[in-house]
This record gives sequence, C-alpha cells and structure tokens, in this order.
Amino acid sequence: EAGGAALGRAADKLFSLSGLFAVRKPKGPTSAAVLNLLKERLLAEAGVQTNRNKGNQVLKIGHGGTLDSAATGVLVVGIGKGTKMLGTMLAGSKKYTAIGMLGKATDTLDATGKITEEKPYDQVTKRDLENVLQKFTGDIMQVPPLYSALKKDGERLSTLMKRGEAVEAKPARPVRVYSLSLQQFQPPLFTLDVECGGGFYVRSLVSDIGKELCTCATVQELTRTKQGPFTLEEHALHEDKWTIDEIARSLEHCTALLPGEPARKKLKTEHPGGTAVICE
Repeated sequence: EAGGAALGRAADKLFSLSGLFAVRKPKGPTSAAVLNLLKERLLAEAGVQTNRNKGNQVLKIGHGGTLDSAATGVLVVGIGKGTKMLGTMLAGSKKYTAIGMLGKATDTLDATGKITEEKPYDQVTKRDLENVLQKFTGDIMQVPPLYSALKKDGERLSTLMKRGEAVEAKPARPVRVYSLSLQQFQPPLFTLDVECGGGFYVRSLVSDIGKELCTCATVQELTRTKQGPFTLEEHALHEDKWTIDEIARSLEHCTALLPGEPARKKLKTEHPGGTAVICE
C-alpha cells in the first residue's frame, strides 16, 4: 500500500504543477517528440496509465516555439495553467549561436538536406562577412524556408515538400534582429550570434548571407541559447532532470523570471525601444 500512496502523491504533485520552465532539446528529435517524451516520463513516474482514458486527468503541456530537428538548445515548456502563457514566449526575443558553411546550399537550408548548389567561397574575407551582417540587423524582410513548420491549407510546408508536392515560397515578412555578430571565421565555417524577435529563421539568414556574398551558405549547427528570460546554461533542464521534483523546483525558480500577476494587463517591453510583448 505504501508504494501506491507514494505514487498517488507523485500524481497529485504532477497535476498541480503550473507555469513555465525550460528543457534542453537534444539534436535529432522534433520539438513535438521531445515534448511527448517528457510527458511520457512524467506520467510514468507518477504511475498514471496513459492508455486507459477512464476519466483520467489530462496533463496539459505545450512548448513556446519550435526548434528544428537538427537544432539543440532552449525549449520553453508550459505545464498546467502555464500553457496559456506560451504565446508571450513565441513573440519574445530569442538568442541563437549558428555555425554556417560557405560554398554549399541545401534544400532544407541546413545539414540535413540535399546539396542543391556548390560555389567557390575563397574570395570571401572576414571583413566582407562582418560588413554584410549590418544589412541583416534591425527591421528586415525575410522569406521563410520552404522546409518549415509554417502551414499551407493546414499542412506543414515541410510535410508537403517531403511528399514531393510543389510548394510556393511564402512571401517575405518583416522580422526584427536586435543584434548579429561574427564570433569565428575559419573558412568555409563561420559562427554567428543572433538575437531576434518572433518568426525569425536563422536558416534563412545564413542562406541570405551566402547569396549576399556571391556564394551560398547553409547552417551546419544551430543552438538556441536563450528564449525570453530562459537561458541554456542556467535554466534548461537536461534529460536526466526530467522528473516531477526537478520540474517543481525549476518552476519555482523560473516564476521569479516572469512578469508578475499585476503587470499582466500592461505591456511588458523586452528591450528598451524594442517591441512590446503582450502577456496574455
């Protein structure tokens, strides 16, 4: 009986969890797959049967912005009432570190795709690259990648592409780049740090930089280092910490990072002179 009581307490604790926390997404799985794994782990730990839906409590869980399968880093997760706060995360600022490769283009704009073009890149200097970055800072227009989670008639563009259907590029849309800097240049590889607003694609940025330099470029590695107030180093739980207690502890710690209840109706500005992020 003692075991059952302990499981009951674990289940009660699990279903009482509420708020936002962050996990470290590994390379490979989709963001949705990471969320499913997290959910399975928690339900198993609480001893909750997931297959028999006999009036079972539903564990409400969601994430605040997809990371590509090949990307790693901060994935913000909402649990319980926290799922209602995820919209603010999508709109807020994010930071990425990206390693790009000059001289090759792929259909997915990253290393997972098929090579579609190869061009010489030896003419590109570090100064050329730094100068080009200025064109991609501030409020810019960007065409999202064809392989993306954006939808056409309710289906993801990436799903349609994989089926071999003809997909038209989405029109360019306004995006905001708060900062963009070159960290390393070892041709053909270059490393960028980017801080951007919602709806921004680092893969498109790297591809556009390649074109601007009269060659081509594709993302080799992509890491989200920060989303809203959550950083990879301080807040993102590694897979071995995906437990009810660790998440409870993390939620307590993370609640302090978020705007408080009274400020919810007001506009919360992330950046001086930046865009206002409305907390819902």
